[in-house]
Amino acid sequence: MTETPGTPEGHEPTTPLPPLPSVPPTGADQGQLPPPPPGYPQPGQQGYAQPGYGQPAYGQQPYGQPAYGQQAYGNPAAPYGIHPVTGVPYSDKSKLIAGLLQILIPLGIGRFYMGQTGLGIAQLLVTILTCGIGGIWPFIDGIVILAGDPKDELGRPLRS
Repeated sequence: MTETPGTPEGHEPTTPLPPLPSVPPTGADQGQLPPPPPGYPQPGQQGYAQPGYGQPAYGQQPYGQPAYGQQAYGNPAAPYGIHPVTGVPYSDKSKLIAGLLQILIPLGIGRFYMGQTGLGIAQLLVTILTCGIGGIWPFIDGIVILAGDPKDELGRPLRS
């Protein structure tokens, strides 16, 4: 074996491969898809590029679902629903939480939660100034909140 500088022992230099024959450009080389082989459906024929089982065609929404970016249900101005009698949208505050805060912590905390800070401050001051005896007012107010149809600071009914 003859060894030349730069080639490892046991490896012979190879001769270059002959160039590939030139092939005329096809539609795939020009950015187009080649035609399907014979026996397959041609473009425009029925059965060509149909969606699979249960899949909607491109651009169609399955089962009446809204398109991307649309809300699936409800009114964006009333995310918690609308009062059935008055038609006013419900508040983001809960009637149960407001009533339980009034009953369990009779210092007007439920009124602060509802956004009625003036009434909350009044109940807090009466309870503190009467050494706790005035706490009966927020306690009874909590029962009224749970039994009635209270409103938040914007006049919207609290949700149940």
